[in-house]
Amino acid sequence: MNSSESRRAVVLLSGGLDSATVLAVCRAEGFCPYAMSFCYGQRHAIELQAARKVAEQLGVERHIEVPIDLRVFGGSALTDDIDVP
Repeated sequence: MNSSESRRAVVLLSGGLDSATVLAVCRAEGFCPYAMSFCYGQRHAIELQAARKVAEQLGVERHIEVPIDLRVFGGSALTDDIDVP
C-alpha cells in the first residue's frame, strides 16, 4: 500500500456508546471507516436510527444495514413481545 491509499476498517455499528467510540478511534488513527449495522427486527428502531446518526456525524465512507432474521433461532426478548430476562 502506498502512502496515498487509505487504510480501511469495517466497524460493526450498533448505535451505542461502545461502537461509536470504536468508530471515532478508527477515524482518529487514520482509517477510512465503513460501518455495518444489523437489522434483526428489533423492537426498538431507535438503535438503527442512532447508528445512522453516528455514521453520518463521524463521516463513514459507507454505512450498510444488513437484514438478519433471528426467528430461525426462536423467540427473543429483542424481537418479540416477551419480557426481557
